[in-house]
Amino acid sequence: QVRLVESGGGLVQAGGSLKLSCAASGRTFMAYGMGWFRQAPGKEREFVAGLSWRAIRTYYADSVKGRFTISRDNAKNTVYLQMNNLKSEDTAVYLCAADVRTTGVVVTAASEYDYWGQGTQVTVSS
Repeated sequence: QVRLVESGGGLVQAGGSLKLSCAASGRTFMAYGMGWFRQAPGKEREFVAGLSWRAIRTYYADSVKGRFTISRDNAKNTVYLQMNNLKSEDTAVYLCAADVRTTGVVVTAASEYDYWGQGTQVTVSS
């Protein structure tokens, strides 16, 4: 069992930055992949960024590439999402997820992730 708790969301002006955190507890943190997803009202959940087991690989959605950075601190059992140059279209609830079955690659499908946090709201004002 893995428990995930996100934090760091808030209201920011366009062009600004936020750093989200996702604290994990339960199974050995470094032994599974992590991902960030987002869901805006009336839209499907979409993949934002992912980081493989042991942080060997990262992968980003085209819409955030060059602006967002995913990282993990295994000593703190925490994964981060640094978001820079935020745009109004980044407004959504951001959720972190754990993939405990896949090793070595980043999966982008929400259905492949086994555990989810409750989400944190990010609102970007234009």
